[in-house]
Amino acid sequence: MELISLGDVKKESRVALLHALGFDTDGHYVLKDGRPVVDRYVDEKVTLENMVILPGSTVVLVDNPLSIASYLEEIGDLD
Repeated sequence: MELISLGDVKKESRVALLHALGFDTDGHYVLKDGRPVVDRYVDEKVTLENMVILPGSTVVLVDNPLSIASYLEEIGDLD
């Protein structure tokens, strides 16, 4: 799996990507149904600055290695 960093992507493009996936933002936090998205693995609110979207999913997580590893462990092999 190839990961692409969103850190260098313009804020407007990150917001457009979120909207395409059914999310929103208040300019800082990622929102779903008007409430901040909380990463279920590390119990941290997802922001525009720390978000990661894994290929083939619509799951938005914090860019914390523990969170990503926990997600990948949960879903199993992607191949």
